[in-house]
Amino acid sequence: MRRKPFWLAAAVQHLRDVAYRPVGFAHEGGEAQRTAGDDFRGILHHEVVQGVLHHRTALLETDGSEGLRRYFEIRPDILVVDVMMPKMSGFEMVKSIRQSDSQTPILFLTAKTTVDDVVTGFNLGANDYLKKPFAIPELVVRMKALLGRKTSQAKGTTVFTIGEFQFNPETAQLQHRTSDDLTILPRREADILQCLCQRQGEIVPTQSILLDLWGDDDFFNARSLQVLITRLRGHLSRDPRIRIINVRGTGYKLIAI
Repeated sequence: MRRKPFWLAAAVQHLRDVAYRPVGFAHEGGEAQRTAGDDFRGILHHEVVQGVLHHRTALLETDGSEGLRRYFEIRPDILVVDVMMPKMSGFEMVKSIRQSDSQTPILFLTAKTTVDDVVTGFNLGANDYLKKPFAIPELVVRMKALLGRKTSQAKGTTVFTIGEFQFNPETAQLQHRTSDDLTILPRREADILQCLCQRQGEIVPTQSILLDLWGDDDFFNARSLQVLITRLRGHLSRDPRIRIINVRGTGYKLIAI
């Protein structure tokens, strides 16, 4: 069965130790072929294509509007989206995609480093983000993790009961059982809630959540986690028995009294 394209939708200008114009790839006959760009130096070509694609096709578009059009045409396995693109920003592009697709993994590339910018990306439905400049191996690791998580979810999903709520981590649906109110959580909030649900009643270390979902436990990511935990508390506030407790200096605990 022919695998769907893997797609890079980005105008990445700030890779560490790499200077290049946007490049598109195709995987044909077992060998990755360069299709555009003359100063790529082969680094992204070799490491991303060989390290991640595995018989997928990689395509690249350099503006958001064309990227959105190609998304609906191709329906790729994963998206890597630069926040700052001409004609349509990455934020606008992902907002449009998430109106009909909550499943395809999306990784933002961004030079924006404020907590508000990162939270905006996650609220729009991003699964991960990577700050510029970045090392190619980190991009590869994050893409592999997102593709692996998608494969794992496809094998079967556990629906969690949290007090008066039911939560489906695959669809990111949080449903209040008595009122039938349904909330579609932003992807990163759903990932955090899944971590807490899998160990409900136990302390989940902050470092564990950060490394699993962000790949880095620095202060900046920890602050983003705090903001998203606050948002989750708001979603769950309809049932006063549910609490997400901050065990200072250790982690978070989800309980339903």
